[in-house]
Amino acid sequence: MKELDIAEVARHSGIPASALRYYEEKGLIASVGRRGLRRIFDPDVLERLSLISLGQAAGFSLDELAAMFGADGRPCIDRGALTAKADALDWTIRHLAALRDGLRHAAACPEADHFACPTFRRLMKAAAGRRKPKGGR
Repeated sequence: MKELDIAEVARHSGIPASALRYYEEKGLIASVGRRGLRRIFDPDVLERLSLISLGQAAGFSLDELAAMFGADGRPCIDRGALTAKADALDWTIRHLAALRDGLRHAAACPEADHFACPTFRRLMKAAAGRRKPKGGR
């Protein structure tokens, strides 16, 4: 595949050109030159952008993602950071499931006053006591 200008990268990746310029500023991607005023990228940038998007979806910050690339630009992913993020996602999933269950209970609770329902009060107390573990965002 031939080199891509910034508009082509934006079209193929679905990432706006403004974000691509910001990623370059942060050191996440690098252009290989210019064609007029447009930045030119190696086609491999699309794979790198996919990895960045995956990392963001998992909750990694751009700074955390930048640290996952070696000086040569190749991925150098910290497996401990992946495990910590997976643990944080597990906590989030459990927390959201408990919130969902609490909402469903509140919606179907036969008590006229939710505060009179022991199950609702227990769910409220449990939700108030949950704290997100380290490694999460």
